[in-house]
Amino acid sequence: MNIGENIRSLRNRKRITIAEMCEGTGLSKGFVSQVENGKTSPSIATLQTIADFLNVPLAYLLLEPSQAVKVVRREERIIHEFGKNGIRVELLTPQNRDGLRMMITYTPPGVGTGDEPHAHKGEEAHLVLEGTFLIQQGEDEFVVGPGDSFYWKACIPHRVVNIGDTMGKMLISVYAAHSDDVI
Repeated sequence: MNIGENIRSLRNRKRITIAEMCEGTGLSKGFVSQVENGKTSPSIATLQTIADFLNVPLAYLLLEPSQAVKVVRREERIIHEFGKNGIRVELLTPQNRDGLRMMITYTPPGVGTGDEPHAHKGEEAHLVLEGTFLIQQGEDEFVVGPGDSFYWKACIPHRVVNIGDTMGKMLISVYAAHSDDVI
């Protein structure tokens, strides 16, 4: 973790000089310079003072680069198409196998996640954007349409089928820690 780099980067983005930051925080130029260059570690109280001056939560200064915001532009989405069945999945989050993932799925009429229910690690939340779907989990079955949403633990066998006569579209969020079975 390089707190100093985070502070310098944020200060520069906000177009604040070291002198202005020193005046606003009461810290010396030498000390701020040493912090930004990683030559000294500030106390939590000092970090809070800096965070307050920069108008960010303290935790923001402690972020690792891998924890920073990630933007996926529409034209950069990874798209998976599944053979003959015609299902298309657009990943809305960076492709990773751990944590939270969001995607939009496009499912042709009569097509689903398979003939048999399947299970995997994690949790799923779905929002139907277009179409009519039959959802099954264990012994439960529901028909859902535009505006309906549903959630389930993915470790219980489940299945989704587009039972309408138009292309179905769903927004899906999947949380799976250390799972290799979900897109």
